[in-house]
Amino acid sequence: MDEFAKIDRALDELLVNLGAMVLRLSSPEVSKTVEERNALARSVNQYAACARRSTDPRVQRLNDDLAETLRPRLRIVSSR
Repeated sequence: MDEFAKIDRALDELLVNLGAMVLRLSSPEVSKTVEERNALARSVNQYAACARRSTDPRVQRLNDDLAETLRPRLRIVSSR
């Protein structure tokens, strides 16, 4: 059983590093084109699939942060 715990921790570390990389790619300065944004969406969705079973809070926090990058940015418009 101890061997499974080691593997689980190693996978969580891998997911944390991968999530950090994808989060850097989510920057508007990096992912500018429609194709890049589509690739980012695929990466975020794949990360979510991998992170789904993780109990590591860092992985879950990154998953939430990455999901936020896909939400459209809203602008406040006022009318008089």
